[in-house]
Amino acid sequence: MSTTHISKEDVLNAFQFRHATKEFDASKKLSEDDINFILKTANLSPSSFGFEPWHFIVVQDQELRELLKPVAWGAPLKLDTASHFVLGLSMKAPMTKWDSEYITHMMKDVKQLPGDVMEMYAKFYREFQERDFNLDSDKKLFDWASKQTYIALGNMMTAAALVGIDSCPIEGFHQEKVEQLLQEKFDVDTTKYGLSYMVAFGHRKEDPSRPKSRRDFDSIITWK
Repeated sequence: MSTTHISKEDVLNAFQFRHATKEFDASKKLSEDDINFILKTANLSPSSFGFEPWHFIVVQDQELRELLKPVAWGAPLKLDTASHFVLGLSMKAPMTKWDSEYITHMMKDVKQLPGDVMEMYAKFYREFQERDFNLDSDKKLFDWASKQTYIALGNMMTAAALVGIDSCPIEGFHQEKVEQLLQEKFDVDTTKYGLSYMVAFGHRKEDPSRPKSRRDFDSIITWK
């Protein structure tokens, strides 16, 4: 498979372009091709053991967006103006525990591992959970799954920036209340999935009022 490489300068320019867009231009909608491109980068994102413990809901229904506003204090302006609004769900313990049906399905049906390899893979995964990372509670397992789902978030935002599309990640929500809403109005089984973040995509209404600020490069890197 041949690949076409883009320049390092173009990639860094995309990171300079990207900012947490507070308000989008509601008149500018992303094409179906644009949003599918962004979502495909989530689909292709790496995850620990390759188990993809995530699901993404694209909320385009305005009534559902309105229902999210009271339980997501960081989202109302984005819900009103973003072209596309995505909920990043992560799997809970019943889905990600080493002996769950989902993990068996991933090894057998998605990865199509031979039986002896499945057995070895499951052993490594069990040791990872029980010994290496001490994932001995439902909360720890969900937090671990969220870490994987955040990889997909970073890739979606970077991919969007590379093609000139703006984004804004959102953690400003009441987790318990929003999950109750997801169960009641979004048909989400909240025994299996929880919300890790929201993210909005579209085109900025105006440019940032000040340049990007970051700590000095040398202050965050240590070479040994």
